[in-house]
Amino acid sequence: MHFLDQAKIFIRSGMGGPGAVSFRREKYEEYGGPNGGNGGKGGDIVFEAVAGLNTLIDFRYTQHFKAQRGMGGAGANRTGAGGEDLVIRVPVGTQVLDDDRETVLLDLTEVGKQVVLLRGGDGGRGNASYKSSTNRAPRQCGPGWPGEEMYVWLRLKLLADAGLVGLPNAGKSTFINKITNTKAKVGAYAFTTLRPQLGVVWHRNREFVLADIPGLIAGAAEGAGIGDRFLGHIERCRVLIHLVDIHSDTDPAEAMRVIEDELEAYGAGLGDKPRLVALNKIDLVDKELVQAFTQELLDAGADMVFPISGATGKGIDALLDAVLGHLPAATITERPNGEVEDADDETPWSPI
Repeated sequence: MHFLDQAKIFIRSGMGGPGAVSFRREKYEEYGGPNGGNGGKGGDIVFEAVAGLNTLIDFRYTQHFKAQRGMGGAGANRTGAGGEDLVIRVPVGTQVLDDDRETVLLDLTEVGKQVVLLRGGDGGRGNASYKSSTNRAPRQCGPGWPGEEMYVWLRLKLLADAGLVGLPNAGKSTFINKITNTKAKVGAYAFTTLRPQLGVVWHRNREFVLADIPGLIAGAAEGAGIGDRFLGHIERCRVLIHLVDIHSDTDPAEAMRVIEDELEAYGAGLGDKPRLVALNKIDLVDKELVQAFTQELLDAGADMVFPISGATGKGIDALLDAVLGHLPAATITERPNGEVEDADDETPWSPI
């Protein structure tokens, strides 16, 4: 299945049905008075967050959504049937934005949550409702109120407990393949990963969701390499794992600084999230170099540095223990509905 994290669609709620012009006709009562019913209400446009979806690819091929209009009224004061609501099902974590792509109209972060975005038009009045003391036989009716319509953007922000960041070819795909059942593509070249990926980590009888995004480059927060879209997928994470390649041509401290600068520049609280720096690929160098670069990262501002090898698994347990220390008592996969809760209302997990 192809991954798509944003799409533009057109939505329109249903128009209200017209009212009826009708008069009661019975035996011996030729002029019985108006009895035209009102029209039915048009259908609403409803967005629903559903489990089991992690892409917006369906909206590439279906881009127009129109709810059913209400039925017209009828004689004998019969109100027309209302139009059916149109439910648009999207992945959990989807935001609905205005056409300006900045104003957030809806943020669907809970499985099963339904929100009415556009309300259907009300039905027109039948001629019975126009009857008055001075107009005993009205021949007018309402045509029904029009529905609402607009273009909106759908943007998917993946729900994950922890996020994985780093420069291209830092070993993120190898790392996530080692600790999850994800089958991410691995290659000895930059930008092997082209789309965000999710994996479930099982550690110490706990499980949590880890998000891997493509490698970031300088200027990612301003859109370089569409990095601003990738960074959006880790906005909801509790903690970030920053992989630094010890075997790269780029100095580890400089590599860490590039990513830190991009997180700060992007905003949305990314710069304030806890970050665990992991010095990766230590199986390719000697111990003295590992110690030297570990101290260099600490001097550059890292709170803690975890020397690891994504290929052999060395040092990964200690890193995952630290991740669990930043997670709530119940992670996304451990909650009944997988909803996102307020960080202030959650108690972090403690290994003690």
